[in-house]
Amino acid sequence: MKLMMSDYDVTLQDDNTADIYVIFHGPKDSPYAGGSWKVHVELPEGYPYKSPSIGFCNRMFHPNVDEMSGTVCLDVINQTWSPMFDLINVFDVFLPQLLLYPNPSDPLNGEAAALMMREPEQYEARIRECVVKYAQAAPSSSTTSAADDDDDDDDDMDDDD
Repeated sequence: MKLMMSDYDVTLQDDNTADIYVIFHGPKDSPYAGGSWKVHVELPEGYPYKSPSIGFCNRMFHPNVDEMSGTVCLDVINQTWSPMFDLINVFDVFLPQLLLYPNPSDPLNGEAAALMMREPEQYEARIRECVVKYAQAAPSSSTTSAADDDDDDDDDMDDDD
C-alpha cells in the first residue's frame, strides 16, 4: 500500500491493512494550518473498486464534516470513487481540497455552513479555535504503542500476583 510507504504516520488496527489510522495535517495557508487530525480509514472488501470509509477521530469545524462523529461528506469518496484513486489521493488531494474549498450548500454541519456564508471572519476564527482545542493529534504509532505498553504492563502485573 503506497500510503504506508509515504511520509504519513500510518497505524494498522490489529495488524489489519483494511483498518488504519492516519495522522493528517491541515493545509498550509488555511485556518486549519498547524492542526493534526487522526483519520480512521476502513477499506471495504471490494477496495479499490469500492470507496474507503473516511472519518476524523478528533473534532473538526467544517461544513462537510460532522463535528461529533467525524463523518466526511465528499463526493469523490462517497459517489464518484474510481479504482484509479488510492489513499495517497485522499490525503494529498481530496482532504486538503475539502478543507480549502468547503461546500456549504451540502452540509453535515449546518452551523459551520451558516457561519461560513454569513460571517466568514467568525467562521475562520472558530476553525482556528477548534484547531487549538481539538486538532493536536499525537503521532498514532506513539499513541498506540504507549497505550498498548501501559495496558500490557498492567496485565503483566495482574498475572504475576
